[in-house]
Amino acid sequence: MITVFGSINLDLIFNVPAIPRPGETVLGPATRIEPGGKGANQAVAAARDGASVAMAGAIGRDTLGEQAVGLMRAGGVDLSRVVRTDASTGCASIVVDASGANAIAVGSGANLLARAGQVEDALLSGTLVLQMEVPAQETASLIRRARVVQREAVQRGEAKGRVVLNLAPAAPLPEDALRAVDILVVNETEGAWLAAHLGCAAGAAGLRDRLDGVAVVLTLGEAGAEIAMPGDAWHQPAASVTAVDTTAAGDCFVGVIASRLDAGADLRTAVAVATFAAALCCTRRGSQGSLPIRTETDAFVAGAGP
Repeated sequence: MITVFGSINLDLIFNVPAIPRPGETVLGPATRIEPGGKGANQAVAAARDGASVAMAGAIGRDTLGEQAVGLMRAGGVDLSRVVRTDASTGCASIVVDASGANAIAVGSGANLLARAGQVEDALLSGTLVLQMEVPAQETASLIRRARVVQREAVQRGEAKGRVVLNLAPAAPLPEDALRAVDILVVNETEGAWLAAHLGCAAGAAGLRDRLDGVAVVLTLGEAGAEIAMPGDAWHQPAASVTAVDTTAAGDCFVGVIASRLDAGADLRTAVAVATFAAALCCTRRGSQGSLPIRTETDAFVAGAGP
């Protein structure tokens, strides 16, 4: 079972020739409206990859709220821990240029009211997935609780579960919380920020060593990913595709890693499969709508092409 605690947004997506510079207006042919938010995206990615997923977060009572959870609901994600609030539903403006690169502005809204208490301890013995678009203190609190539940499970001779933290967007978390996660996923920018924040060497191995053995997955875009865990480190090449939109690729990567780990794969296998899923995602426009299903990912891994 995977539990995702994180953000839920409605995305306004603008495909334009180039990302606007300050003070510049750039015209595009149309606007797409899709569910988004890093938490919701990762929940859908994991569910489409075959996992059983519960989502915990917050939306508004406005007209955007039901749209924001639409693809999670359609994908079978358990929404019983999503609360409705008087704040506006989170909303993101995503500008995508002709190469597939993007710039994103987010109005957090109800996401700022998500609380760790929405996730009961019984769920913390599975796979917990977190990001940084809800209050950091709530994320840290849930990590600490999960570590206690894991420790107690081990003492009873049960499987301990795992915590996957995607430190995106990069923001401070107490160091004890960072050390309590099992797998930390960052991109190049987030990894460099965290290394500077912690005063350690940049790169997956430097972060792993500074955090006392936390497994670190550092994504490098077209260059693949660096992975470092206790006693092992390797480079995962990227899958070759022609990208049209990279908006949800990172969330796809995290969600599929969580799905494959929850199904019993080791980290090396989970990262390899997630690399193909994220590449496949880049060949499609949109956010949640671009996330592949398991059979598509498996076919791509098997060499059938995107």
